Amino acid sequence: MDLGMKGKTALVLCAGGGLGRAISVAMAREGVVVALADIDEGMLTASVAEIKAAGVRAVSGVVDLNNTAALKSFVTRVSQELGGIDILVNISGGPPPSKAENVSPEQWSKQFQAMVVSMIHVTDIVLPGMRAKKWGRIITSTSSGVLAPIPNLGISNTLRSALVGWSKTLASEVADDGITVNIVIPGRIATGRIRQLDEVRAAREDKTIEEIVRLSTASIPMRRYGKPEEYANVVVFLASDKASYITGTMIRVDGGMIQTV
Repeated sequence: MDLGMKGKTALVLCAGGGLGRAISVAMAREGVVVALADIDEGMLTASVAEIKAAGVRAVSGVVDLNNTAALKSFVTRVSQELGGIDILVNISGGPPPSKAENVSPEQWSKQFQAMVVSMIHVTDIVLPGMRAKKWGRIITSTSSGVLAPIPNLGISNTLRSALVGWSKTLASEVADDGITVNIVIPGRIATGRIRQLDEVRAAREDKTIEEIVRLSTASIPMRRYGKPEEYANVVVFLASDKASYITGTMIRVDGGMIQTV
């Protein structure tokens, strides 16, 4: 199936590894020129190498999502260099595990900046160009915690939920401009982040990592963790011409794990 994406440009945040890298590579394989941002220069270099191996141009920048000025400078430069951004994929790193109580105001502010404000800011920068072209895709990756709060992930459950309300509101505001805005929700996708969370849970419950993985997969109807490329394929479809009438919604890629309708 021709997804009609060849020649489009995409900006992917947190593209150095995990879901961000998988999405960037999947975009490149559809002929999309990809701009990548991440705080980890080594991981970012590896992602760029994979994209170039697909025969597609890639540009990148080492960016801290907490640094609004640096983020704006990078996005502006990329937009000028690539002739605008057609597809924006908003991803942030996960905050440290925590309960909902006794999180310092400083920690809330820091994570709110990185996980919410940065994505809204980048979106505001690229939207005028999308409006001018009458075509655009805004896709934000969140967490299953926005539907079923995850124990010991109080910060993540709270702040990622803010992105859901923002995304739904924005979708209505830009739909007439040919721009779609959607949320994609990962279940337990086999990334470094999930491995880290499994290790934290193993230590907390005095279990081995293997026991935690068995417990986790037992709660997933498909009885396995998802592959990053399976998640990326859904994001790529939402970014394509074929998904032109899908907006303001949330799509789960969870193997049936989330126990809500």
